[in-house]
Amino acid sequence: MRFQNRTRLLATALCLSLGGPVIALAQSQTPAASQVSPAEARAATLPVREFYDALLYTMKHAKQLGINGRFARLEPAVSNTFDFAVMTQFTVGQYWDKMTPQERVALMDAFRRLTTANYARSFNGYAGESFTVTPTVAQRDGDDIVSTQMNIPGKAPIAFVYRMHKTPRGWRIVDIYLNGYISEVATRRADFASTLKSGGVAALTKKLDQMADRTLKG
Repeated sequence: MRFQNRTRLLATALCLSLGGPVIALAQSQTPAASQVSPAEARAATLPVREFYDALLYTMKHAKQLGINGRFARLEPAVSNTFDFAVMTQFTVGQYWDKMTPQERVALMDAFRRLTTANYARSFNGYAGESFTVTPTVAQRDGDDIVSTQMNIPGKAPIAFVYRMHKTPRGWRIVDIYLNGYISEVATRRADFASTLKSGGVAALTKKLDQMADRTLKG
């Protein structure tokens, strides 16, 4: 797969679950930031670095693993890096308070599965790419901001900025900013809002599961 296509799919994979926060970050003015301590910076960047390690492994062993093997390899890494409870709540907005605990779990699982499936499909090879995580971390509105980039031999690096929130399980990603993909996120968010309005949470959960199924079939 050409790198341009893989980058677009990466943005889709990340932004699919993060539509609300990404749009808010892109459209609002950047709040004042302060630098956190080195100890907190190491803790906040750790899940991102571990996730990138898992991602690079699947890229380097993509052909041997196949798409289902890549999915299995990435599933725990995705679960341990992203806070799907927060991301799902941002995405469904006012519907969250009306959902039963069972509906919330089902929708979060569907988001997690589709996100992992998109990663498994997008990162289907290795051509010398690497990831760099900036060791210094800024803090905004109580969350830590981790800056990273994907390095591609002979091409300009791609920047990814993560908003990290501290949870009882450690720091987790709740937001991401990818420059240049905001319109795609807005389109997807509008699509999800339409599904929620016409069919409710059950319809959106079913739709995400079907999208994951199609993604894993290639």
